Amino acid sequence: MPDDLVELEIGPVAHGGHCVARHDGRVVFVRHTLPGERVLARLTDAGDGARFWRADAVEVLEASPDRVPTAWPAAGPGGVGGGELSHVALPAQRTWKAAVLDEQLRRLAHLERPVEVRGAPGDDERGGLRWRTRIDLHVDAQGRAGMRGFRSHDVHALDDMPLATEAISELGLFERRWPAGARVEAVAPAAGDAPVVLVDGLPFDVRRGRVDGRPNARTSVREEVGEQTYRVRAAGFWQVHREAPGLLVRAVLDGVGDVEGATVLDLYAGAGLFTAPLADAVGTGGSVVSVEGDERAVKDARRNLHDRPDVELHAGDVARVLDGRQDEGSAVVHADVVVLDPPRTGAGRAVVQRLAALRPERVVYVACDPAALARDVALLGDEGYTLTGLDAFDLFPMTHHLEAVAVLTR
Repeated sequence: MPDDLVELEIGPVAHGGHCVARHDGRVVFVRHTLPGERVLARLTDAGDGARFWRADAVEVLEASPDRVPTAWPAAGPGGVGGGELSHVALPAQRTWKAAVLDEQLRRLAHLERPVEVRGAPGDDERGGLRWRTRIDLHVDAQGRAGMRGFRSHDVHALDDMPLATEAISELGLFERRWPAGARVEAVAPAAGDAPVVLVDGLPFDVRRGRVDGRPNARTSVREEVGEQTYRVRAAGFWQVHREAPGLLVRAVLDGVGDVEGATVLDLYAGAGLFTAPLADAVGTGGSVVSVEGDERAVKDARRNLHDRPDVELHAGDVARVLDGRQDEGSAVVHADVVVLDPPRTGAGRAVVQRLAALRPERVVYVACDPAALARDVALLGDEGYTLTGLDAFDLFPMTHHLEAVAVLTR
């Protein structure tokens, strides 16, 4: 890697947690800086034939008024990924994310839709820290737990992970020595139950300091959202911010509106976070059709929804299930409303076309990536759907990520 230092005048934010600058006519994406700053930056990816360069700001010559002392020094230049905005004041982080979402909608969906990114309850009081209920660590050759460097496989040993909830922080994960090369996962359910620690997928007894080989060792956790209780595999997918499940359920229910007696299609349904409250919303005359590609998540969903006769679960690739090429050949033939929470890459053309063919009156789209959301909003626009509502939430403080709930109407 080049080790050149260049002086840069920093321009606007861009999707991905960096800002845009120019050096000798070439675009440079710079991390650890803010718009309007003048910095010395170390080039981290700068080949003569590259379309753009990458750099880390290592010295601030003229600071932005939104710059604050970093909340997580280990995530600074040359450090671990996952805390790239820890030098930015919390309100300015939300302004940053709103600007990115606005820019992606304008550029990819050709929509003018300014939006406010709202913080989650308790985040301001905690300074944007201690919100992660799940963390994933790697162990270096000396047995120390840490995280990988940004765009690197190198493990950086840590003394703390300040985004993790207090319950995880109190486990002492960074004070132990672990098997070299192991993967350590810690889950502290927001319901308040004792945390679960996994080492290479096996339950670990923190008190005894060893893998728990008992047949009844805990490998799942209990999560509560409103009056609904979920059992979820500790290694499975669940929203990581302690307030995210409740916030997103409320936003989705607001988005679907009155669906009593309706048929609602829940795509990428996971363990049933939205499926259960949607089943309550449709009532005895309605139904919810859930589709999920991860068989382990479907197993969790079956356990969580076993007493819901109005819920129909399908396991398989979403596009294939929708057109009947998977899951016993049962195509989904009707939906009044579609809810979807796709992975970071988005739903894509195949899924959008298939759900549009069902002619739902409303689509409620939960997105964790602004670019994917904007691309899919454009595709839905081609199918006759108009963006009529958009809420955005800062459910990943200190990072460039955000969560948005979009409502589109036919």
